[in-house]
Amino acid sequence: MTGISSTPASSKTGYTWRVVDIVVAALIAVAGGVIFWAWSQGANLLAPVFVYPPSSGLYAGGWMIPAVLGMLIIRKPGAALFCETVAATGELIMGSQYGTTVLISGVLQGLGAELVFAALMYKKFNLPASLLAGAGAGLFCGLNDSFMPWGWNIAYEAGDKLAYIVFCTISGAVIAGGLSWIATRGLAKTGVLSSFASRKAATEPVFS
Repeated sequence: MTGISSTPASSKTGYTWRVVDIVVAALIAVAGGVIFWAWSQGANLLAPVFVYPPSSGLYAGGWMIPAVLGMLIIRKPGAALFCETVAATGELIMGSQYGTTVLISGVLQGLGAELVFAALMYKKFNLPASLLAGAGAGLFCGLNDSFMPWGWNIAYEAGDKLAYIVFCTISGAVIAGGLSWIATRGLAKTGVLSSFASRKAATEPVFS
């Protein structure tokens, strides 16, 4: 059957996106866009804290939350990329200090997380998977900022670029990966995820 899937959310073959999947993913993305915008403002305020400039990568994880959170909730191929891209689009519309490059960053960060879940065949959504997905998004963020022509730290020396990429990867794992996993379990406890395979997230094994 084509079109909207009537397969239960818990079915392993239920990879077809339903209307509820699209709506919730869009809500996550819109909320993510607001978070992005606020996180960007915070980056300006905290800039003096990072005495060693590459260490600012430790702050980057907040820009990757929609990618991991979206996948942990929706659990369908494309969820990480969709949520992160739409969130970045939302920040751009609200007036991002980074201009149109924010959209490119969103796509790449979403792709970084998406590839991890794809490598796991979209069957693992435990803490290690979440941390790896966040790390993947952080890695792509660091590479984008360090080597793309529009990268804001493209002038860094090789050692500083490497340090920044490592910091971004760690931040992605902890902030985007860890916090999204905790948030998903918390939401599952409230019952709001009853229409999704993630409805049992609060009782799923942490490591298996």
